[in-house]
Amino acid sequence: MPITIQMPSPSGDELKAARIKVGLSQVEAATLMGYPVQSGSRGGLQSRTWQALESASDPRNMPGPIYALFLLLTDSHPEFSLVKKAALLELEADTARLGTGAQGRI
Repeated sequence: MPITIQMPSPSGDELKAARIKVGLSQVEAATLMGYPVQSGSRGGLQSRTWQALESASDPRNMPGPIYALFLLLTDSHPEFSLVKKAALLELEADTARLGTGAQGRI
């Protein structure tokens, strides 16, 4: 059964706050999400794309579904979390062994 999930596009400030909350640098966040990373003008690395997405003066915002995936991958989504299928199957098998009364508690 499909899940309905709210996927609003974040403002630059919201995206920056979400990144900082999970302790990622702009480069780490960009790498996680597959955005390009370049050599910076002062050495090191930077992601101009991620910088633009966090900028209040840039009209581009991260698309809502991409932001939802970022929140899921960083385990910071307010409603959902990712679970490996193998772990879910193991949980279902354990529940089945306990009987139908335990199913309502998952």
